[in-house]
Amino acid sequence: MLVFTIVFGRIAKLPSDGTAPYPLMVFAGLLPWTFFSTGLTEASNSLITNANLISKVYFPRLIMPTATLAVALVDFLISFGILLVLMVWFQFVPSWRMLFLPLFILLAFISSIGPALWITALNVKYRDFRYIIPFIVQFGLYVSPVGFSSSVIPENWRLIYSLNPVVGVIDGFRWCVLGAQSHLYLPSLVLSVSVAIFCLWFGIRRFRKMEKSFADLI
Repeated sequence: MLVFTIVFGRIAKLPSDGTAPYPLMVFAGLLPWTFFSTGLTEASNSLITNANLISKVYFPRLIMPTATLAVALVDFLISFGILLVLMVWFQFVPSWRMLFLPLFILLAFISSIGPALWITALNVKYRDFRYIIPFIVQFGLYVSPVGFSSSVIPENWRLIYSLNPVVGVIDGFRWCVLGAQSHLYLPSLVLSVSVAIFCLWFGIRRFRKMEKSFADLI
């Protein structure tokens, strides 16, 4: 939060959402991104980490990556407590939009589990693929509106930018947390939700297709 605030807020002088404090806007973006990146990374390695269990006992393999996302959700809730402390520090009062926050937490879960299932399946078949995941996550951090507001993206690029499903998640979180200071671009949200649902369908489909060979490959 401090690094993004200094680099983007102080040096680059990018605007915040409305009059919201820049650190608060950044932290509201870091929360869903950390949940997404942690869930994606841990879920992708879940089958490899538990190779002995998978080769000896049969159970629905979907449990493994889903369980790691549940652990990431616990980390998210702890970090959310820090966000509340920051809101008190900056004397920022949340609005009624906070009631919609569980919906965007669900969207963050869907956005994470879809790609995670596909990458998990690839990880079992191609072991070296796990070394690429940290680079994917690092790249995603800079192409997602974590350290800056989506409002700085030119209007004619907003829809293309929203092909990244995390964009809708982060914008939704800020809309809930920052209230009237943050505006939700509905076409962007609809596109991000559509991409997240497609990734979920594709991830489950690929995972199910390769599931029978997991025990032999591991």
